[in-house]
Amino acid sequence: MSSLHMPDEVLHNTLRVQRAIRDLTQAELAELAGVTRKSVNAIEAGRMVPSVLLALRLARVLGVSVETLFSLDAASAIR
Repeated sequence: MSSLHMPDEVLHNTLRVQRAIRDLTQAELAELAGVTRKSVNAIEAGRMVPSVLLALRLARVLGVSVETLFSLDAASAIR
């Protein structure tokens, strides 16, 4: 049985930009979304991928769609 290799995908986010537009600190956004400031920092830095629930909460708090906050980009061609 052969396996299909999908391209690696990288999750990009605009969380820092959207937060800055609203003049929110990481701590303020974290409180509004019900998470820690460290979680917000890790998501902004690309070290953490949020759960669907958290992505929805962040989008709601910032008044944007999840697609505005997060997007997938292919990192490499199919191997």
